[in-house]
Amino acid sequence: MKKMHSRELGLVLAQQLLDVEDLHYGLWDGDLELTLGNLAAAQQRYNDMLIAHLPRPDREVRVLDIGCGTGHLLRQLLDRGYRADGVIPAKDLGNAVRQRLADYAGPPPRIFECRLEDLPLEECRRRYDVALFSESFQYVPLSASLPIVQSILKPGGLLLISDFFKTEALGDGASGDRSFGGGHPLREFYASMKRTPFVPVEDEDITRRISPNMELVNDLLMNRMKPAALTVGRYLEGRHPLLARLALALLRKKLDKATYKYFSGHRSKEVFERYKTYRVLLYRLP
Repeated sequence: MKKMHSRELGLVLAQQLLDVEDLHYGLWDGDLELTLGNLAAAQQRYNDMLIAHLPRPDREVRVLDIGCGTGHLLRQLLDRGYRADGVIPAKDLGNAVRQRLADYAGPPPRIFECRLEDLPLEECRRRYDVALFSESFQYVPLSASLPIVQSILKPGGLLLISDFFKTEALGDGASGDRSFGGGHPLREFYASMKRTPFVPVEDEDITRRISPNMELVNDLLMNRMKPAALTVGRYLEGRHPLLARLALALLRKKLDKATYKYFSGHRSKEVFERYKTYRVLLYRLP
């Protein structure tokens, strides 16, 4: 059995616990009440924002959705007239993508069930008009992603990134420092892009439209998952005290790290805005 990566586990759990179609944050504006019930609407606004950055499919526009999650955005691209393929390294999510596309009547899209680093470049060279990363850019080293994208894009093709990056505040020791993982350092990203032929087209900071998601996440963690975890812990300690103490001793460092990251109240809007900057970035390959 293939070992599941912690990143894959987080995505699969998010889908199962929240019953969502998309595995990215929602886009929150003042007219949408911040409730878990509105999360799907906020996520669809995010999808619509991404699609609005793409060329209109008046002609054939080939899009590679890199890290396509459950295939929800991929299916929307296909239904709106784009020729879209997907990249997904997680087996469970790959199955979800295939199920979502099972009744699609158009030309069958290609689903690359692999890491971007393992994409068959000879098959994909200069094939795509758009390379799209929706909260997946952070998972691929810059040294790998940028050369691959240059290889697969046609001349004049677009690189669209919607993701969060680390700010200069990282490591300042303030409350919540290092409680949020993920994201390339923004300064490092800009420096890497300057060493490529890509021409910047757009760089929009949407952090404050994304950060309200943290209030929902923090409420779920602190008021639902933490009490449930404590209850399970008390049960195991009562039924299997020796085993529970042994497990606690062996996993102390990992448990302390998880407690700090997820169950200390640091998953807040304010902490996110301090240590992350969420950008929509559009570049053109000459």
